[in-house]
Amino acid sequence: MRTVLTVSWVLFLFRCFCLTGANRPAAPVNVSIILMRARSSTVTWNVPEGEAVIGYAISLQRQDGLMQRFIREVNTTSRACVLWDLDENTDYNIQVQSIGLHGESEASKSVHFRTLENSDHFQAGIVAQGDPSVEGLNISRSLLTEEMVIIMTVLLMWAAVIALFCRQYDIIKDNDSSSHSKEKTKPLSEHSTPDYRNGGLLGSKFQRTPSSVSIIKV
Repeated sequence: MRTVLTVSWVLFLFRCFCLTGANRPAAPVNVSIILMRARSSTVTWNVPEGEAVIGYAISLQRQDGLMQRFIREVNTTSRACVLWDLDENTDYNIQVQSIGLHGESEASKSVHFRTLENSDHFQAGIVAQGDPSVEGLNISRSLLTEEMVIIMTVLLMWAAVIALFCRQYDIIKDNDSSSHSKEKTKPLSEHSTPDYRNGGLLGSKFQRTPSSVSIIKV
């Protein structure tokens, strides 16, 4: 009886294992390294058609065995990953696995690549459209452009305000100068200025006196 139960239990476990293995996704294909630089690279891959994949797992190892890194991402449909903080002029091996609802696939074929030397600067000529390694760079450039536009707009507004203020100041200054000039040219009162009428001098202090004529009768 115990032998029959043991055999049944083994068969049950074997079936579960077979079912689980059958539901596991297939290994990724066409694993490639693109946009290689001294300190970073981008790995891409494809998933066989019809596979239900919800993520990926990447195994990165230096060929000399001094470093090994695992990257695991779920709830994503991305088929590329940027590898940062690499050593320049160094050999690496990389493998990719697909993550499905019932487990992980077998590892893909190992791909060997070697990072560049003294090539940290971004080369626009080898950029592929939609590459995830440049998405952050494109966002930074866009933000920088928007900031520059805002700064230039603010500077132009300040320049316009300053120019308007200087113009108003010049107008006020000219009006003040005209007022002072009018005050200086205002005529004095008639008490201090003699008044000439009909060729004579008229004033309160100067009066014309009649001439005296002596008539002698004989």
